[in-house]
Formats: sequence, structure tokens, C-alpha cells
Amino acid sequence: MSGFNKKTVRDVELYGQRVLLRVDFNVKLKDGQVGEGTRVAAALPTIQYLLEQQAAVVIMSHLGRPQGVYDEKYSLKPVAAYLEQLLGQPVLFAADCVGSATEKKAAALEDGQVLMLENLRFHAEEEENDPIFAGKLAKLADLYVDDAFGMAHRAHASTEGVAQYLPAVAGLLMERELVGLSRIVDAPEHPLIAMIGGSKVADKIGMIENLLKKVDKLLIGGGMANTFLAGQGYNMQGSVVEEDRLPWVKELLNSDKASKLVLPMDVVAAQTFDAQAAHESVLPSAIPADWQALDIGPVTRQNFAAQLAQARTIVWNGPVGVFEFPAFAAGTMSMAQAVANSGAYSVVGGGDSIAALNQAGVADRISFISTGGGAMLKFLEGKKLPGVEVLEDK
Repeated sequence: MSGFNKKTVRDVELYGQRVLLRVDFNVKLKDGQVGEGTRVAAALPTIQYLLEQQAAVVIMSHLGRPQGVYDEKYSLKPVAAYLEQLLGQPVLFAADCVGSATEKKAAALEDGQVLMLENLRFHAEEEENDPIFAGKLAKLADLYVDDAFGMAHRAHASTEGVAQYLPAVAGLLMERELVGLSRIVDAPEHPLIAMIGGSKVADKIGMIENLLKKVDKLLIGGGMANTFLAGQGYNMQGSVVEEDRLPWVKELLNSDKASKLVLPMDVVAAQTFDAQAAHESVLPSAIPADWQALDIGPVTRQNFAAQLAQARTIVWNGPVGVFEFPAFAAGTMSMAQAVANSGAYSVVGGGDSIAALNQAGVADRISFISTGGGAMLKFLEGKKLPGVEVLEDK
């Protein structure tokens, strides 16, 4: 996919229209309040644009995994209150996302007003992409706008189904995401270096295979590095190793692509998975019995940082250690600094990676931060995203 060929909110008449806007407000709540609001803020430009154009806006999102039943702890009510503060205008709330009471509320909306629907996933039909449920959502508006890039890889009723009933266009965040990520896939400036972390190899096999066709170097850290080190023949002791992925890893390590891989040369190993655990930096060959690798070691940090310093384009997905524990945060924090200092066009995605950037205080020095972890992985795998495919072409 080169460039961006879908219609956006800028390509349609919005005045006096009722717009059904799908956003990704799947945020962390803490004591009934929004704990971290990056995703809400990311949707503001689209919401504000719709309101400036005198549209009435009906917002829908999911939150958590309530398993298709009402569960108060997954209510979007606190998110509506948070959005109200950011927008500086009232955000009305509907106690359900479908049904006659919600339809009345949506119909009564005046131009420039905002209504937020309750959690879509209180209905099992949302994730089943049920056409009848999608039709009920579509009844609420004249136009569908998808600004939930983080959900674009899922064919759910609110991301794919509803577009069968309403004209469908992209929001400004969706456009920004696809244009930002296309720069890596279509014509990146070389050297292109990818740094992949996180806990599981299994989730990222497709992306690794696709990236290896494009990148100059692929740095591997985080829990997934354990499986690669095990594939090199090291005894990883008490570390989590994905045994079922070892054959794939070994095949890759013996392939002509292996020269692009940069693996940890040392690790920070800990006696137990605990913030206060005894720990030391060791070579992979010298991990104490039953200890587990929880971060990249100082030699690896220097090596990874030196690689990143040479890049013209960087893509980073997934932390390189258990950065939630201060003793095992040095790897991820130093990588955040290295990416920020590189001067390269940098794209960072995935919730944990974004949290790491914020913790390191360098988020404002990253060229492009993607709000969608899974969707970014699928895009970088070269896969079509159902939530994008259904939007109208320019």
C-alpha cells in the first residue's frame, strides 16, 4: 500500500450530519478515573474537526474485555467525563450503545454536540461482527468515521460491520497512522533498523519475517530474546522460553537472514520475577541456576545504542526488559534515549513501548508514535487491515 488512498473526514460534507465515530478509548482506569489518557487525546483532532464543521458526534469505543455482559468496572462513563474536560464542552452519555433509548438520544443531538455510547463489548455481538448489531449501531447516524487505528486489524461490528450500512471514511488519526507507518513499508531511508521486544515471539513471527526483507538490522530484546538465545544453544535456566517456537528460531538463525539479527550479548538475570530480586549482569552462558533474564545487559545496551545511532529510519515495538521494575528498566530506558538521540525518522508503537517513552521523558522527540500495537504489527506484516479496507477510496 503506497501512500493513503482512502477518503477522510476532509473529503465529505459534514455540516448538519450525524456522525458515528469509532475511537479507541481502551484506556487504563484507576479508582474510577482515567489513569493514562494518551488514546483519548489522540482522537481530539478528529472530534474537534467534526464539531467545527457543525456535525453532531456519536462516539463509540470498547474498554477492556467484559465478555459480552454489563460490568460496571468497564463502563466508559469515566472516559466520557475525561473527554468532557479535554474538549471543554459537555459530553452526553448513553447507558447502552444500541436500543430505542440510545436512538432517541442520538436523534435529539444538535449540531456541535457530543454523545458517548456505553462500552460496545457489553454486547457479545460486537466481537462476533454480527450484522444485525452493526445495523443497530448504523441507525444512530448518517456517516461512519473510523479513527480507531488500534482496532483496524479486527473485523468487529463497530470497525467493519457498520461500514456495510453507512458511508465510511477515515478520521485524522487513522490517516496519520497509515501515512506514518507507510513511510517504513514503502520507501524507508536506509539504514533501516528495527528493534523488537516484548514477551512473545509467537505474536511477532509474521512481522519479523516481513521486516527482515526490508531492514538492515533487527535488534531483539525483551522476553522474546530468551527464545533466540536458547536457539543459539544457551541454557536459559529459569527464563521463559517458547519451546514450540524454537524450531522456527533455529531455522532463522541458520538462514541467510541471520546476519541481520542482533541478539543480546549479556543479560540482567534475577533470582526471581520480583522488583526486589537479587540480580546481576551476566553472559548468557553464565546465568546462575534457575535464575531468569529480565533485561538486556550493559554491553548489549552499548551495542544496540551504537546500531541505532547509525540508523536513518527506526521502528521499535516492545520493551527490551521488565521496565516496570526499576532494577530491570535500564535497558528499555537507555533504548528510549538512543532512539530519541538517533536523529533518525523513528516510529514507536505498542502500549508498553509508549509507556516506556513517557517514563524516559522522550516521547516528544520521537517522529511518530503509533497508538495501535496489534494493528501496527499486522500492518508491518504486510497484512490488509479489515477496518481500513472497508473505508471508501478517494
